[in-house]
Amino acid sequence: MEDLSLHILDIVENSITAGANRVELRILEDLGKDIFSIEIKDNGKGIRKDTLEKVTDPFYTTRKTRNVGLGLSLLAQSAKEADGNISIKSEEGIGTTIYVCFKHSHIDRKPFGNIADTLIVLISGNPDIDFFYEHRMDENLYSIDTGEIRPELEGVPINYPGVIELIKKDMQAGLEKIGLKY
Repeated sequence: MEDLSLHILDIVENSITAGANRVELRILEDLGKDIFSIEIKDNGKGIRKDTLEKVTDPFYTTRKTRNVGLGLSLLAQSAKEADGNISIKSEEGIGTTIYVCFKHSHIDRKPFGNIADTLIVLISGNPDIDFFYEHRMDENLYSIDTGEIRPELEGVPINYPGVIELIKKDMQAGLEKIGLKY
């Protein structure tokens, strides 16, 4: 995958397939400590212990339509190439948390990509799922929670074009304010 936002899209789609109705995404960019981390947490069905040990193997998948599962293995490889690592914790019936860390300044760290567009795709395509996004860049913080937005809409669907446009503008302005450049 070309950038980290596409890895995020893939992992979050897996969360949704696993029955999650809430997905939390936290990004930390600590320039002083030279850390770029991604945490994706869901409340889906979780991963069985015997499967958890195999999820970063590119030749293992639970899907019946193909014989490979590249999402987590590609993310793990991207982390390794940038002096980072990945950890996956999961409990059946509770959910899964994926944490991946990169050396922020590493020349082989993939670019972040357009996270606002990635989140808009997820929100638009999954209006019944609550998404929480937090991005911390050093001391600056931006966050958005569709679970808090939804009640304010008074019945208007969250994927209504006017609502999506407002969410996108808020994300772009908030991310620019904390120093994220596209």
